Amino acid sequence: MVWLRLSLLLSAPLAWMVLVYVVALAALLITSLWSVDSLSSEIDRTWTLDNFRTLIENEVYRNVTVRTIGVALAVTVIDVAIALPIAFYMAKVATPRARRMLVVAVLTPLWASYLVKVFSWRVVLSEGGLAEWTGLGSPGYGLTAVVITQSYLWLPYVILPIFAALERVPDSLLEAAGDLGAPGSMVLRSIVMPLLVPGIVAGAIFSFSLTMGDYITVNIVGGANQMLGNLVFVNAGAANNLPLAAAIAMIPIVVMLVLLTAIRRTGALENI
Repeated sequence: MVWLRLSLLLSAPLAWMVLVYVVALAALLITSLWSVDSLSSEIDRTWTLDNFRTLIENEVYRNVTVRTIGVALAVTVIDVAIALPIAFYMAKVATPRARRMLVVAVLTPLWASYLVKVFSWRVVLSEGGLAEWTGLGSPGYGLTAVVITQSYLWLPYVILPIFAALERVPDSLLEAAGDLGAPGSMVLRSIVMPLLVPGIVAGAIFSFSLTMGDYITVNIVGGANQMLGNLVFVNAGAANNLPLAAAIAMIPIVVMLVLLTAIRRTGALENI
């Protein structure tokens, strides 16, 4: 009876997840196998691999894919490097009251409008903007501005999982290791890192996947540079080539599946 009630309780959200994720992905894959008639601009629903062949053979698409992955990796590395000391201070150094205030401070940017934050960085990084006015120099609009802006946007998503992982590290365990004469490097390598890796992996997945799919930031601060999200937007809109847009959208999905499979083989996903 309990299992029946539990099944009925979970049936609606599970059905919704299947509808939203599985059916949507299947529709995306099927659409990517269609093509557009060059004369009538009508969609030909005959299955073909021409779109994927175009993505592989066309140097422009290859370059954009490499650029997108490179930016995603850069943003992820920067966010993890910044998040680690912040999360450590929040979890192990700050007083309970300061910890609560810091958590609120980390969450506060998430309540602000995404567009407001991106346009704010456009003003900061532009020529004559705040960055140049303070003597830091202006990177202008380009990939550097994209990396800086996206690093700021996704930083809370990296801090919070690492903070949660550090909170699970018992202080008594660290004190016991110190009492037994273990050096700090050994404590970090043998005790802290195994417990911290799931949090780092979770934050890195958030940062990497969000960067791979973002196109608004690139449009606003990226200048003439394009990433995969921009190509999807253009082909689904002005170019009126929905099948090619669907094929391009499959690239981040495939990249994330390969990445998650590689991470899963290391066992880092087991404790997330």
